Amino acid sequence: MNLVVMKFGGTSVEDTAAIGRTAGIVAGRVALGKSPVVVVSAMAKVTDQLLRAAAAAAQGDRAGALAISSRLRARHRDTAADLVKNSAECATLVCTIEEKFATLDEVLRGLAAIRELTPRISDLIVSYGERLSSRIVAAAFRERGIDAAHVDAREVIVTDSEFQKAAPLDDIIEKRAPEKLLPLVGEGKVPVMGGFIASNEAGLTTTLGRGGSDYTGALVGGALESEAIEIWTDVDGIMTADPRVCPDALRVKVISFEEAAELAYFGAKVLHPATILPAVKKNIPVLVLNSRNPSCEGTRIISVAPHCKSPFKSIAIKKKLSIMDIVASRMLLSHGYMSKIFAIFDKHRCPVDMVSTSEVSVSLSVDSNASLPEIAADLKTLADVTYEGKKALVCMVGEDIRGQQGIAAQVFNAIRHINVRMISQGASEINMSFMIDEDDADEAVRSLHAAFFKEPDPEIFDVEARKQLSVISDQ
Repeated sequence: MNLVVMKFGGTSVEDTAAIGRTAGIVAGRVALGKSPVVVVSAMAKVTDQLLRAAAAAAQGDRAGALAISSRLRARHRDTAADLVKNSAECATLVCTIEEKFATLDEVLRGLAAIRELTPRISDLIVSYGERLSSRIVAAAFRERGIDAAHVDAREVIVTDSEFQKAAPLDDIIEKRAPEKLLPLVGEGKVPVMGGFIASNEAGLTTTLGRGGSDYTGALVGGALESEAIEIWTDVDGIMTADPRVCPDALRVKVISFEEAAELAYFGAKVLHPATILPAVKKNIPVLVLNSRNPSCEGTRIISVAPHCKSPFKSIAIKKKLSIMDIVASRMLLSHGYMSKIFAIFDKHRCPVDMVSTSEVSVSLSVDSNASLPEIAADLKTLADVTYEGKKALVCMVGEDIRGQQGIAAQVFNAIRHINVRMISQGASEINMSFMIDEDDADEAVRSLHAAFFKEPDPEIFDVEARKQLSVISDQ
């Protein structure tokens, strides 16, 4: 069947021009004999605006919330009118948009009255972004000769009831996705569905958390056992560093699932951390591609990547972290002490990134958030606690880092001018991480990139692009 799942992010469906490009990309896959299933995010910035509308309504600002909704209504209606010239199809689409916004406005009015924004109501409000974009994209596809069929993602992706960050129920999705999607594909149609949104078993709207559209694409790809999962975004693929920090960053042509997952978790914005998991289970390659530059080959993520002559493949930064120091000279070696510490973080649903211990203290890095004073208060029943914010975690990913003699000395020599607070090496074969002040993060990445990507392996990195950039800058 040559089935491929294609997920397009918000910038790939942000306006008339972007959706036109997306339609061209999908038409190209159809022309190659592929059978696409398309997953789309909300139009760029729409989710943020819906969250602002919800927050305004919860504070009793009914007029402000409805004003945001009105602007979003106009944006979606105008985009639909630009894309769909068939009068009957356009009228039907605009009518649907009006109906959806009328319902959204009722929800916002009710929220302004009760002034209590629950996770359940928040999920319902933000779901309108994908519910609308997927209908507009499906209609735009049909206008351009692609036989598209809209599918409500909430009928395919079923989760638990942990609103705002729901966990997929794999067994149900494995059954629902083939039932809902394969008959359409068999008829030669291109199913179009929203990412990020789902429903629980009672049919209530849930979401997979921010960045969850990638996750939707991978869940669908895994359930359909597609030949590939394509993640279309606005960059050429996974890079050796953030190009905004390192202008000479290189595209990584191929990388392993494990390496990509590490990068995603530790701050690389290209992929949602959970995206890889369904693909790993079914050994389905994931391609990260650029909808603004579709001729670029992007990054291919596979189970086992070719050997890389360079020690590292990419450097990621995770900012807005805090370091907590927990000191208890008499308790550290006592039975159950560490479990008590982590039980407190679990109670506050606060994940820990890095842990370092000495004879009398434990240091941990965590996301900076409003719960830190409460966490510290609970920890003070066990030990003395201090915490310090504005930290960043620098993560260097490559293959067999533990087996490379002298690699730590090379890394810390490259950043010898920067103070390092915590170090993690050895816990993973493919990851070396350390904590520094947030203000030093960009400089650290530039220094490391200069040291380790002087002679990149052309089998793994897009060296030709660097050469072309050098020629242009010399002219």
